[in-house]
Amino acid sequence: MKILLCSTGKAHEPYIKHGVEDFTHRIGKYFAAGWQVIAPPKNAAALSDNELKKQEAKAILQVLSKDDYLILLDERGTQLSSPDLANLLQQRANERSKRLVFLIGGAFGVDATVNDRANFTWSLSKLVFPHMLVRLILAEQVYRACTILKNEKYHHS
Repeated sequence: MKILLCSTGKAHEPYIKHGVEDFTHRIGKYFAAGWQVIAPPKNAAALSDNELKKQEAKAILQVLSKDDYLILLDERGTQLSSPDLANLLQQRANERSKRLVFLIGGAFGVDATVNDRANFTWSLSKLVFPHMLVRLILAEQVYRACTILKNEKYHHS
C-alpha cells in the first residue's frame, strides 16, 4: 500500500519542512509515502470562499484515482486515538488498498464534491490548527500508527 499525504496551499514553510520530511522518510520504512501539495489557484484572493473551494476541488479530484481510499482531515470528522489510526491503516492494508490518501483541505474547508468522495473524515482535534502545523501533526501521527502496528517503542500507551 502507498500513502499519499496531500495538502492544498503553498509549499512547506521552512520552519516545518524538516519535520515533515523527517516523519515522511520514517513512514517510508513501513509504506511507500510521499507528499503532494496542491497549489492554490492563481487568482485565489479574488475568488469567493465557495468559488475557491470549487477550484481547489477540481485540482484535488484530479490527483485522486477511483481506487484511492480518501481520508479527509476536517475538524467536524471523527476523532481517533493513535491506536485507532493504526487499526485504520491495518484495515486498509488488509483490504489491499493500493493507495491511502490523507487530505488536508483548504482554509475554508472543501467543496461538497470532495466531502462526498471521502471514504472517511478524520478530526485531529476540536481545535483549529494552522495548515502547516497540521502537515507536521499528520506526518507524525501516521508514523506513530506505523510504529504501533510493528509494536515498536515510539508510542507509549
